[in-house]
Amino acid sequence: MLKQLFRKKPVLQALENEPEQAESHSLNKVLTTRDLTFFGIAAIIGAGSFSSMGEACFKGGPGVVFLFIICAVACGFTALCYAEFASRVPVSGSAYTYAYVSFGEVFAWVIGWALLMEYSIGNIYVAFSWSGYFTNLLEGVGLHLPEWLTTNYRSAHNMYEQNISSEGMLAWMTAPQLGGLRIIFDLPAVIINLLITALVYVGVKETRNASNFMVMLKLAVIVLVIGVGAFYVDIDNWTPFMPNGFTGVMGGVAAVFFAFIGFDAVSTLAEECKDPQRDLPKGMIYSLIICTIVYIALALVLTGMVSYAQLGVSDPLAEVFKIREVKWMLYIVSFVAVVAMTSVLLVFQMGQPRIWMSMSRDGLMPKRFAKIHPKYKTPGFATIVTGLVVGIPLFFTDEKFVLDFTSIATLFAFVLVCGGVLMLPPKQKGEGGKFQLPYVNAKFIFPVMLVMAAGLLMTFNPDFFNNTFIINSETAATNIPMLVFFAVCVLMAVFSFLKNFSLIPVMGVVSCCYLLTGMTISNWLWFFTWLAIGVVIYFIYGFRNSKLAITN
Repeated sequence: MLKQLFRKKPVLQALENEPEQAESHSLNKVLTTRDLTFFGIAAIIGAGSFSSMGEACFKGGPGVVFLFIICAVACGFTALCYAEFASRVPVSGSAYTYAYVSFGEVFAWVIGWALLMEYSIGNIYVAFSWSGYFTNLLEGVGLHLPEWLTTNYRSAHNMYEQNISSEGMLAWMTAPQLGGLRIIFDLPAVIINLLITALVYVGVKETRNASNFMVMLKLAVIVLVIGVGAFYVDIDNWTPFMPNGFTGVMGGVAAVFFAFIGFDAVSTLAEECKDPQRDLPKGMIYSLIICTIVYIALALVLTGMVSYAQLGVSDPLAEVFKIREVKWMLYIVSFVAVVAMTSVLLVFQMGQPRIWMSMSRDGLMPKRFAKIHPKYKTPGFATIVTGLVVGIPLFFTDEKFVLDFTSIATLFAFVLVCGGVLMLPPKQKGEGGKFQLPYVNAKFIFPVMLVMAAGLLMTFNPDFFNNTFIINSETAATNIPMLVFFAVCVLMAVFSFLKNFSLIPVMGVVSCCYLLTGMTISNWLWFFTWLAIGVVIYFIYGFRNSKLAITN
């Protein structure tokens, strides 16, 4: 039983065309390095920069740039690991496929289930953010939608329960009722989900052209925002640089990390690349570098234009120009935010069906998820199901819950991808593509780094370790995750010494685990509940129908 749970898919088998794929045609191979880089930027720069960045700046102040750097480093290590996998296993499935060939089937299923939270559930947050900017844009041209058609039910109910005067409260008070139930839902979010699902269903070439146009437009305007905003920067707003200390900076980890989610979605497009072993690694790394530079500049401009305390809003880029009374920029930002988040919806809505397609080919999901549309050459059924998974929760969830849920699932997937590289056998001469993950022996380097880090902490924060080991009702939420992180660091140091691990994936595991320490206990409870549901589904269907089970 235990052996069956950890059965691995051979790399050569992963590279072979499955019977279902041959029967129902193949995907269109039309994407180049430039297209993949643009898809990466399209996915990364969106709700993170136009929405969740406000919460991060509000909690961390100008010092949030340090968190952006930390997240960029963690994502950089992870991107290199994704690139190594993409070079060796250039097929659809992203982290799911990578886990299958490195850890085994049960881990692959867990990753596939976790990625459902990143791509599909993450798009729920993006759809809500898109709706907020779109509604503001309509207001700017004199069109007004009723509040009960621009607010989600859960937020409106919470505002009413807490007696907080807001759009949600107004929506609850003015909403029509049907059989005693108030009709409250975010109509723009529902409509954009339907339109995006239809576009992704039609084909990757059409989606690529739309995405490339939107990326060029939003990059041009973000450069304009940074350029214009720089003239309104008051350096006094950067003092104090970390108003809530480093704890406040880390308090924005879910929001900041959400801003980086997306580069890994590029790996789901492997089977639509002209040369995946060359183009996938370049596309992921190039997009990550470009977006990191943009984020740091944007965070400095935002916190320089106004006080960090004024940035706890869902539309920070529009808010800063509203406060500084630069109305012409306010309208431009609102328009481009709509464009930017549309491109994010496109890429994520493309990624999820291709993961389900890969899982279906392996027998872990019903065969219909692997069927390719004969005309459009897209995973049509899986695309429709993805639209439903995003669309239905729009009626009963809210942004805050979705944001935390998505970030923790993605970080978990990143940890397993980095760890998976450590499980791969050494690459043989001539194997894989041109990309080669640099090997730096962590045997002595990583343990020395840990000792140095501990020494610096003891020097500059003498009470850190004493306070961390105190567990009570007040400290458990922060100290328990940190103690688990310490244990991971020690284990990685031991295995690095014994197994001669490569330094880059080791640093990827450690840096992503550190970001996980910023998640709350409630986040973890929800996440493990979600994983438990996924494991139950695996044993009901996937375990018995797996092709590895049939062939073995």
